[in-house]
Amino acid sequence: MKDNIYFVSGIGTDIGKTYATAFLANKWQKEGMNVITQKFIQTGCKGISDDIVVHRRLMKMPLCTEDTNQTTCGAMFSYPASIHLAAEIDGKKVDLKAIEEKTNCLSEKFDRVLVEGAGGLMVPIRQDLLTIDHVAAMNYKLVFVTNPFLGSINHTLLSFEAMKARNMRLDTLIFNNFTREKRSELIERDSEKIIRLYAEKMFGDIEVLSCGEIGD
Repeated sequence: MKDNIYFVSGIGTDIGKTYATAFLANKWQKEGMNVITQKFIQTGCKGISDDIVVHRRLMKMPLCTEDTNQTTCGAMFSYPASIHLAAEIDGKKVDLKAIEEKTNCLSEKFDRVLVEGAGGLMVPIRQDLLTIDHVAAMNYKLVFVTNPFLGSINHTLLSFEAMKARNMRLDTLIFNNFTREKRSELIERDSEKIIRLYAEKMFGDIEVLSCGEIGD
């Protein structure tokens, strides 16, 4: 397996991981890289992953063969809930080996693979396995999405602590400044300043991006 797999997570559900994933894919494509996105596990869906459809639309490209043959969706469950519960309701198990094989297949074919997770880092895949522990075991590079709203400092720094405790490789920090409501600029500037400070203190020289409108 090449060291070109980036797992996209964030401080919680609806933080804008799908948009940020497409934003980063677009950035890398403009830099000349052959990039593909994958949905780690999709819930509340049948057929092609809803998030993959959004990725392709924002990347301004049609669905590819890897989308239609399900390589870009590690696993799918029909019930819209957290992974472990959706799998239980569907009467299925999460086959991590099969997901890994799909990701490795993409890794061999593309320059970079962006794997969008479900929910935040600490959500369970199974009752005995958290997403963060799986990603740490796979040693994937991490792209982390946050948002400088009131309260985000606590959520983000707790996530940093959890990453650090597992020796995870934070590669890119993305502030989602597009798919969010506008709030106090004073609070947002201060929150972003503190989060940047601790990201640098804990992980050193990482890339920090502000996710604006795709096409800017």
